[in-house]
Amino acid sequence: MNAFIQKFSLVFRDVTLRKRVIFTVGALAVFRLLAHIPIPGVDVNQLKAYFAQNELLGVMNLFSGGGFSNLSIVMLGVGPYITGSIIMQLLTIMFPKLKALQQDEGEAGKAKFSQYSRLLTLPLALIQAFGFLLLLSRQGIVTALSPFEFAVNVIIVAAGSVLLMWLGELMTEFGVGNGTSMIIFSGIVAAIPKAITNISNTFEPSQVPLYVAFIAIAAAVIYAVVFVTEAERPIPVTYAKQVRGSKVFGGVSTYLPLRINQAGVIPIIFALSLLLFPQMIFNFMGNSTNATLLNIASVGKGILANEWIYGGAYFLLVFLFTYFYTAVTFDPKQISENLQKSGAFIPGVRPGMPTAEYLSKIVTRITLVGALFLGFIAVLPYIIKAFMGSGGQGFAIGGTSLLIVVSVVLDLIKKLDAQISMRQY
Repeated sequence: MNAFIQKFSLVFRDVTLRKRVIFTVGALAVFRLLAHIPIPGVDVNQLKAYFAQNELLGVMNLFSGGGFSNLSIVMLGVGPYITGSIIMQLLTIMFPKLKALQQDEGEAGKAKFSQYSRLLTLPLALIQAFGFLLLLSRQGIVTALSPFEFAVNVIIVAAGSVLLMWLGELMTEFGVGNGTSMIIFSGIVAAIPKAITNISNTFEPSQVPLYVAFIAIAAAVIYAVVFVTEAERPIPVTYAKQVRGSKVFGGVSTYLPLRINQAGVIPIIFALSLLLFPQMIFNFMGNSTNATLLNIASVGKGILANEWIYGGAYFLLVFLFTYFYTAVTFDPKQISENLQKSGAFIPGVRPGMPTAEYLSKIVTRITLVGALFLGFIAVLPYIIKAFMGSGGQGFAIGGTSLLIVVSVVLDLIKKLDAQISMRQY
C-alpha cells in the first residue's frame, strides 16, 4: 500500500507525468461529452425498447464506449478503426510488402502502415454509419428524414468515429496508456453507476446467493487474468566476453522474458469485431422485402442465436487471433539477429537460425496455454448462462467488459511504471 501511495505521489509531483495524466483525463471528458450528444431525429422510447431486445446493439455499445445507447454523434466509437486495423493485419499475411513495411522499415514504415489503417477507417465508418442508420430508420427509431438529412447524419456519425480515432491517437502520444483501449475502458466504467442503481432498484433478498456467486466468479476471473497476463517464460541469455584493450566486457548472464499471453485483450476485441459483421448483415437483410433474403436472414439469425454455436465461434476466433497477433508482434528471426549482433546467445543453442527456431517453438507452446485460457475466459459467461438459464446477453457482455477493464488497468499501470522509471533515471 505504501508503494502504491509513493508511486501515486510521484505521478503528480513530476511535471511531465502530471501533464500526461491531465491530458488523458481531459480527452476522456471530451469523449464522454460527445457520447451524450445525440444525432437529430431520435425517438428515445423506441430506442430503449429496441436496445433492450437486441444483442447486437449491446456489443456495439461496448465498442462505442457507451455512445450507441443514445445514438450519439460518436455512436460507432472506435469500431471502424479497430476493423481497419484487423484488415491491415490480415493483409500482411497476403502481401509480404506490407509485412516488410511494418517490420523492416523502422519507425517510418510503422507510421506509413498506421496511416493506411487510418485511411481505411473512413470508408468503413461511412459504410457502417449508412447501414446502421438505414436499419434504425426502418425500425422507426430514427424519424423519417429527407435524403439530404439522412446523408448529413451519415457524415456526422462517420466524422464522429474519425474524431474518436484522432482523439485516441492523441491520448496514446501525449497521454498515458493506449488511447483506443482507454476510450472503450471509460465507456465501460461510466456504465457502472447505472448498473449498480438498476441492481439496487430490483434487489430481492432471494437473489443474494446469485449476487455472491457472480462476485466470486468475477474475483476469480480478475485473479486469473492478472496471473496469466503477468506470467512469463524466462529464456536464459549469455553475453560473450569481449576484450578491448586491457578491459573485458560481457560475460553477463541474463534472461529474455516471453509472456504467456503476449496478445493481451486484443484477440477478444478482434473476435467481437468480426462477429459483429454477420449480425449486422442479417439484421439489414431482415428488413428486406425479398423472400430469399428474408429466408437467409432468418436462418443466419437462428444460427447465431444458438449460444453453443456462437460461443464456439467466439472461442475459435479468440484462439486463432491470439496466435495471429503473437505472430505479428513477435518475430523470432529478428530477435535472433539482434542477439547475434550484440554478442549474446542462448546456452546450448547455436546462434542464427537455430536460435530463431528454438524461440519459435517456445513461443508456440506457451501461446497455446495463453490462447486456451483467453478463449475459455471469453466464453465462460456463456457457459454459466447456459447452465443457469439466465436470459439475455448482459452477463456475457459483462464478462467481456471485465476482461477489457482488467487488461487496460494492467497496461496502464505498466505504462505509469515505465514513465516513473524514466524519470528516476
